[in-house]
Amino acid sequence: MRRRLAVLAAVPLIFTAAACGTAEPTGSTSATASSGVKVAGNLNVKPTVTFPSGTPAAKSSYEVINAGTGPAIKSGDKLIVNLTVYDWDGKANAFQGSSYDSKQPETIAVDQQLPKVLQDGFAKVKHGGRLLAVMAADAAPPQQQTQAAQPTKVFVLDVVGGAPVALKSAAGEETKESIKGVKVVNPGGEKAPTLTTKTGDKAPKDLVVKTVIKGTGKPVAANQTLDVHYTGKIWGTDKQFDSSWERGQPANFPLSGVIQGWQKGLVGVPVGSRVVMSIPPAMGYGDKEQNGIPANSTLVFVVDVLAAY
Repeated sequence: MRRRLAVLAAVPLIFTAAACGTAEPTGSTSATASSGVKVAGNLNVKPTVTFPSGTPAAKSSYEVINAGTGPAIKSGDKLIVNLTVYDWDGKANAFQGSSYDSKQPETIAVDQQLPKVLQDGFAKVKHGGRLLAVMAADAAPPQQQTQAAQPTKVFVLDVVGGAPVALKSAAGEETKESIKGVKVVNPGGEKAPTLTTKTGDKAPKDLVVKTVIKGTGKPVAANQTLDVHYTGKIWGTDKQFDSSWERGQPANFPLSGVIQGWQKGLVGVPVGSRVVMSIPPAMGYGDKEQNGIPANSTLVFVVDVLAAY
């Protein structure tokens, strides 16, 4: 349902996140890492990266290009960053992409799943700072280090700011709205809602979105990144194919990077709301089977919008 960010794990990044942030003062910066990689350019603008001749670095390292002047970064923080990425192979040193080009910053959680070189690097910069990270094979998990060698990755990360603290679940007033043939039970508190889609009613031909609990936050915009809890089932069968509640962790994704039914259905929904959506095949997965979801399925989701930024 969503395109996960394969973030900073020695594999190519997908630049699909969208976020809002406060611009930091711009200023010219230039530095050379111990790896010999050079980074130049203004903050909040795509940097210029040049590489030394010869073999790429075999060890991971980081270099603080600009320490920043905002709040310090702590373990557990969720950061909004602009990323510029290269493959360093000592030959083409191919440019892989930049969120400055897509105008869609990424969201990165600073936790134990992040490669240690980045955990260490983020501890040395603040909001508004710029970090260079060189990630060689030693940054990969041990079980992956014996696999086919990946190019050394070079990341330039500009810390735009921090993501807002997400709600635990929907919070607001119940509306009694529903979709005919679909049942949502709200248990209250921070418990997951129950979604039932086993019905003899015909699935709607068009997208249908109903507000189950109306939140009091700002409406979701199309260019934002969301934190949500959700359960997804197939219309008529009650077959569940996905649930962030069962994983025990909300999903985080750019709204622009998910199926069309979500993109259209969630724009304008106030943060804190719980909605139920019936999504026709043309706005879901169409005529192709997807992870056990039959072709031409009408999808039903109950979604708690926990944060938008």
